[in-house]
Amino acid sequence: MPLAQKATGTSLALVAVGAALLAASTLWGGYPLGGGVPITLQTLAVLLVGAVLGAYRGAAAVLVYLALGTAGLPVWAGHIGGAQIWTTPRAGFLLAFVLAAFVTGWMSECLAASGKATFAGFLGVAFVGTLAIITFLGWSYVAVRAKLSFNDTLVTLTPFLPGDIIKAFVAAAVASSVHAAYPQILIPPVPNTRVGKDRDALASTA
Repeated sequence: MPLAQKATGTSLALVAVGAALLAASTLWGGYPLGGGVPITLQTLAVLLVGAVLGAYRGAAAVLVYLALGTAGLPVWAGHIGGAQIWTTPRAGFLLAFVLAAFVTGWMSECLAASGKATFAGFLGVAFVGTLAIITFLGWSYVAVRAKLSFNDTLVTLTPFLPGDIIKAFVAAAVASSVHAAYPQILIPPVPNTRVGKDRDALASTA
């Protein structure tokens, strides 16, 4: 997506909606399992803002959400807020959210550009975002912080995997449905500029 299109009013509104979705994903306080990290719907929200909004807008939505939570708004899991979250095991996951939203957004843009914005395509994107980025980086931070061995880390994170897989399927289903209905979100129409006119003229003479 060209830089000129990233700061439009529509883009800013979508970023705000994405940040609100992330905040809403914590209305359910989560279920604690182990390692000081609860099961929440945040991963699903991160996958959705990335896959639906694209790389830059998705990452921007996560950054806005993190800024609001750090400023004290009760948008962290457990209905809490404040900078103290960055001293807990959750910090690694929160930082991973930014990268996950950007990467899933970039991959989704590639799918849309190639005409492969299907459920299967978005499912692959969601698995990369949740398993290769959020799970790997988040639990690596937990392991380093708590000085866990590799085996202990696997034992701790394994109960979270079924939920992560389910959330990946849900994110893929929603993203593919949204882009089937509104493909212009990731592929905006060509503006009525000299570049657009030249491209249309070239196409008409081909």
